[in-house]
Amino acid sequence: MTALVTRLRGAGCVFAEEEAALLEEAATDDAHLERLVTERIGGRPLEHLLGWVAFDGLRLHVTDGVFVPRQKTLLLVDLAADLAPDDGTVVDLCCGTGALLAALVVRRPDLDGHAADLDPAAVACARRNLPAERVHEGDLFDALPRHLRAAVDVLVVNAPYVPTDLVAEMPPEARDHEHRLALDGGGDGLDVHRRVVAEAPRWLAAGGYLLVEVAPVQVDTALALVAEAGLEGAVAEDDERGATAVIARARG
Repeated sequence: MTALVTRLRGAGCVFAEEEAALLEEAATDDAHLERLVTERIGGRPLEHLLGWVAFDGLRLHVTDGVFVPRQKTLLLVDLAADLAPDDGTVVDLCCGTGALLAALVVRRPDLDGHAADLDPAAVACARRNLPAERVHEGDLFDALPRHLRAAVDVLVVNAPYVPTDLVAEMPPEARDHEHRLALDGGGDGLDVHRRVVAEAPRWLAAGGYLLVEVAPVQVDTALALVAEAGLEGAVAEDDERGATAVIARARG
């Protein structure tokens, strides 16, 4: 075991060997490597140090403060890839780095995709991971081109869903280094979801799908929101990834 691996493991890095190799690859010299290791031991996310995140076989650009996509969110990509019709239109709302759409259009190059986020830093990242003209800045649906109204076949949403009181209990990598806008979901964690679900029927095509990631304890509330909006709700779970998603289908 190298001294670098020992230092990283001592700081609580579970995948110390892999992280050591990546940091050594990223460093331009010994002094740079030492700065990277010091910052990593201090809690800065590995992805922010490297400037990229691995997601579904892609290396996607990510910068300080921007939400690092979690591997469990690949459940939304799996669902969207299966449910989107041929040559369908998909939207990645609350897109962060644009990871969901980037992965989806690689799997399904026939799809016409758009992404949007409120955070300017996230939008800047997404515009490096996707065609810049397909990434829009603004508050939820307000950011989207009007021609997408009633035309979206699949709407994927990884909105913040951590209850406000629990943000302080998140791992320091997230709590201290990702913008709170991407983490804090309000009192029960579903404030943004309420807005998305309420407006989604005006943007979904007939028979279109809304796919949202939630915590297991939020499923019942999320399904009630879906029913209230006139959508047909279902739940998808991925035990291996520890992921839960609510699937809402527009009638028609």
